[in-house]
Amino acid sequence: MRKLGAAIAMAAILLAGAQAQAANKKVTIGDVGSGSSLHWPAYIAMSKGLFEKSGLEIEFIPVQTSAGVFQQLSAGSLDMGTGGFPDPLRAIDKGGAIRIFRTEGVVAPYELMVKPSIKSYADLKGKTVMIDTPKGNTRLYLDRMITPNGLKFGDFDLVYAGATAARFQALASGAVDATLINPPYNFKARALGFGSLGDSGPSSRDVPFNGYAVSIAWAKENRKAIDAFLAAYQKSVDWFYEPANRSEAIDILVKYARLDRVDCEQTYDLYQRLRIYDRVGAVEGSGLDNLIRIMKADGDIEGSTDLARYADASMVTPQ
Repeated sequence: MRKLGAAIAMAAILLAGAQAQAANKKVTIGDVGSGSSLHWPAYIAMSKGLFEKSGLEIEFIPVQTSAGVFQQLSAGSLDMGTGGFPDPLRAIDKGGAIRIFRTEGVVAPYELMVKPSIKSYADLKGKTVMIDTPKGNTRLYLDRMITPNGLKFGDFDLVYAGATAARFQALASGAVDATLINPPYNFKARALGFGSLGDSGPSSRDVPFNGYAVSIAWAKENRKAIDAFLAAYQKSVDWFYEPANRSEAIDILVKYARLDRVDCEQTYDLYQRLRIYDRVGAVEGSGLDNLIRIMKADGDIEGSTDLARYADASMVTPQ
């Protein structure tokens, strides 16, 4: 009789747990590729159960390019999307019913990795350089890096691959002479003997790097889910910056992004120095308005540059 009672009690506990899990709100987030060090706080929230405790079930959906993420988000195929900011800004300008609601990386961590024979920017003339897309994030930062060094687009050939991992593979295989990649792939390239012409940090402090956008239609019906996402993400950023959590944080990135531990250790130390994540991630005051003006001047945005057109503070308020 005692065994029967214990079994019933255990079944009740398991059923309650299953019901609680079933009640969690599933949120699909489009992402470039299949894992990125930039999403470290989200991985922390997943690993530590912060999303689950907030009633969320997060699923990252791999997409080939950042532009593709926001095209799918605009079409209603995703609930949220994350990628380089030029792409959601461009999508909104073209009429996409989405809004940016949180910054992720506040500074671009790209590094221009090159074949060992390339020692200076002048050596890039006539070479093949890979970036993400013809109008993507990497083009913006590459432009800011080459211009002060006497180069312009047209001095070298451009080819494209959306994900950092794909650009690294192209460099490693010898298919391209140079590419902009972010951690930990720049460390991998350096370990293989490739050189560097510098990082994008000094030329990117006035504009945020990437972040999250949401479907307007989905947001109107799921404000509590957005608030829960923001609160869990903020806790994860705080946790990331605690030095005592270094080893576990690296374990988490290794697991979710499927990267080498040594590379993740170097990435962690770099991101700590850069203070790459803002704990609140508010769009206002992030420099996104600077990026909008730059894109407008370049003819990449046709409509108004009013920040409220791209990020609706009344719809989404950071915790």
